[in-house]
Amino acid sequence: MKAVRYSPNPQRPQLARGIRRLERDVLRMGALVEQSFRLSHQALFARNLAAAEELPRLDKKIDRFYRQIESDCTAIMTLQSPTAQDLRCLSAFMQLVRDLERIGDYAKDLAEIAIKIFPYAPHTSLPDIEVMSRHAQAMLATSLVALAEFDEAGGRGLKHLDDTVDDAYDRVYQTLAQQRDVPGVVEPIVLLALAIRCLERMADHATNIGQRVAYIVTGQR
Repeated sequence: MKAVRYSPNPQRPQLARGIRRLERDVLRMGALVEQSFRLSHQALFARNLAAAEELPRLDKKIDRFYRQIESDCTAIMTLQSPTAQDLRCLSAFMQLVRDLERIGDYAKDLAEIAIKIFPYAPHTSLPDIEVMSRHAQAMLATSLVALAEFDEAGGRGLKHLDDTVDDAYDRVYQTLAQQRDVPGVVEPIVLLALAIRCLERMADHATNIGQRVAYIVTGQR
């Protein structure tokens, strides 16, 4: 069965160009978010504080894209009378750039956690958390591919990947929550609990992006 995909209305060339331009901007924003996620991963698991220091600069770029894309979507909606399907695309863009912006925020949070946890010895749960981070990064990459191709099946398939991250979150959380006889301060455990929550939310936002791609194509939520 042939995959269902979306394409802007060719009978409205100015509108189609505007949507294609927006798509490119969203994907550029997505690339910056991917970069932020990779840097936060390096900061937390490779103890690379130089990577952590890059995050605020990238976050500002992501925020600028977010504001510009929202503004451009609003302008097209109000000035170019988009068709129903094109309107779905524009409204989904406005929602999914919010998801991207939140993933970028969580990446910055992870970098801050990496800086705070740096003085402590690596925790035994770090390898499991690193696997969780790699799964979430793969989900983000998959969501952006689905967006680039307007691929409904690829977008909906992210829900199954999200289950893997949720299961990992539950396992690691239980390990941290049930730890006994912790020597010294408990700050590293608290920080790691915050880190896995960030990763779990990042995966949720990647899933949202996939669902929004499916909505663009089918009109079904």
